[in-house]
Formats: sequence, C-alpha cells, structure tokens
Amino acid sequence: MEDTLKRTPLFAEHEAAGAKLIPFAGYMMPVQYPSGIVAEHNAVRTACGLFDVSHMGEIFVLGPQALDLVQRVTTNDVSKVAVGQAQYGVICRPDGGAVDDCIVYRFEDRYMIVVNASNKDKDYEWIVSNRGDLECEINDNSDDYALIAIQGPQSQRVLERLTETDLDSIRYYHFARGSVAGHEAIISRTGYTGEDGFELYIASGDAVSVWRRLLEVGASEGLQPAGLGARDSLRLEMGYALYGNDIDDRRTPLEAGLGWVVKLDKGDFIGRDALVKLKEQGVREKLVGFVLKDRGFPRHGYGVRVNGELSGEVTSGIHSPSLGQGIGMAYVPAEFSKAGTTIEIMVRDKAVEAEIVRPPFYKEGSVRK
Repeated sequence: MEDTLKRTPLFAEHEAAGAKLIPFAGYMMPVQYPSGIVAEHNAVRTACGLFDVSHMGEIFVLGPQALDLVQRVTTNDVSKVAVGQAQYGVICRPDGGAVDDCIVYRFEDRYMIVVNASNKDKDYEWIVSNRGDLECEINDNSDDYALIAIQGPQSQRVLERLTETDLDSIRYYHFARGSVAGHEAIISRTGYTGEDGFELYIASGDAVSVWRRLLEVGASEGLQPAGLGARDSLRLEMGYALYGNDIDDRRTPLEAGLGWVVKLDKGDFIGRDALVKLKEQGVREKLVGFVLKDRGFPRHGYGVRVNGELSGEVTSGIHSPSLGQGIGMAYVPAEFSKAGTTIEIMVRDKAVEAEIVRPPFYKEGSVRK
C-alpha cells in the first residue's frame, strides 16, 4: 500500500527524526514524533511547533474573469478581498452540500485557492467543470509547492531570524512575498491552531533547506516538529471544522456553523438557491461543541443521545491536552443546540453527560486578529 502513497518533499526529514508515519489523504505523513502528541501540542501552545502540510492543494485561477469564477464556486464574497489578503470560504454543490472548505488568496494578477489534500483532485475538476464560458485559466500547482506551518506564540521570533520581511506588517489572514532562509516564499499569517503563526508556501525543492534552518534557529525558542495528531487536537480545541469529519458533501455550511462565510447577497454562486431556501426554512440539525461533565474520551463515531434518544454521532472528539477534559463536536437537532443544553455521549456503551458549549473550547490562544 505504501508504494501507492505520495510523499511530501520533507518525507526523509520525518523519517530521520523518528516520526511515526501513517497513510493520510493519499500521502505518508507524520502523525507524531518521539516526543509524543501531547508534548507537541503543548509546544505549540507555549512556544512553537513546525508542521509539514505540503499535502494541501494549491489551485491558481488567473485571467480577465478569474474573480467571476472564484465568486461562482465559493460562498464568501471574494470581491471584498484586497491584494495581499486571504479569505476562508466553502465550495458548495447546487444542493448546498460542501464540496470542500478552502482559503482564497488574492494576488495582483491571480487567485490561489488552497484546498484539502484529500479533495484537491476533486476540487480542481469541480472548478474546471464550472468555468463555463468565463475567460480564465485554472492550474493545479500543488506539486510545485511545499507548505510549512510554524505555529505558536514564539513563531514570529523564530521566523524573523530567517527573513527580512516586516512580519509585524502582515496582519491576520494577510500575506506577503518574501524570502525565508534565502528562498522565495509566500509568507501568510494564517494557521489551524489558534496560535499566532505563519504558513510558508515555498518551492518543493527548497523545503528541506527551509525546514532544517527553522529547526536550527528555533531550538532556543523551544521549536519542535509536530505531526497530524497535535494538529488535530489543536484545531479541535479551537472548534475548527475538519472536512470529512465535521463537514462534508452531506452537510451545508449553514448546518456546520459556517453561515458567516456564506454571503447570500453577493450575487449568484453555486448552491445559493438551496442555501437561501434552507435559511428561510431553518436547519434541522446544527453542529455544536460539547464538554464532558465526567471523565471520558469522546471519539469520532461515538453515539450522541438527546432527550434519551439516539440522535447522531460525535464528528470529532479528544481528551483536550490544554483543558484536561473530554471535548468534541456533533450534530444535534436544532431545537436542542443552545449552549447550556445537556446531552449524552455514549462512551464505550456508557452514557456520559455533556454540556453544549460555544467554541472555541480553548480561549487563551495567541493568534492576532
């Protein structure tokens, strides 16, 4: 099976560092290093961690009607995005189901749509198939880029040792072109952890050099490599949705709590009619966050009971390293979705009481907004 899986440009670095490698989204990826998931998680919360996310997809749209196409295939209003700014959105089907969630970056002459690794081929085909007669060019440049994320309260102190770019001038969800460790890079103040940090888009051939230099200069600040395990626990503590778990093509962004990135007044886009109707009718289920009231480890797929009736499954769940308690997300009937409502999570066939809360669960992150 491993022979059919792709490897990021940093695969040999993870192997040499003793990482545990697992299949993920068609790649062999590090789930953890010898220090362990909790240590990596805590490093990001208190100092900084380094992630290889080169498996993500980068799709470029350029040409006279590039904006029209990006507006057509995403829910947010890309016309409001300035050059050097990034925007979170959802790609929908006509019925409102989520094809994927994404981040759109606006350059002077093009847009970059960053999509999830498991969906990048599907997303590219979807965008191409919906171009119609718009005058624009669509390129999947995923293999040309490596993506390294440095995350944590000390991330700027580390990165500024390797770049002359004014990092203070890059606001949250903004980016700049620059140089990192002598290599051209797109330096973006974005991330998936709730901590301050940067995502570095660099040429695949430069990845090893940049990765090694970051670890070298960051050692004094506590920088350590982190894998998919810590990435998942960090994002869940913030209540960030994970495609394939908390949102998929069976769910709309309105049900998933992403209505804030659905701009129904921007004009037509794929899925708009269905979402307008759904908003008028009201959703039947909503994605909520919950905290266990007793000890337990909520896991993906565990049953959820509301008013004594089985109503769904946990979409994401962990024992939070930062909070020391079980947290998770699940879909529940809309009438029972208010914060403070008590539900039950079936942990190994035992009903454990949980309280619905409004994410983020962890509220002390250093992310600059």
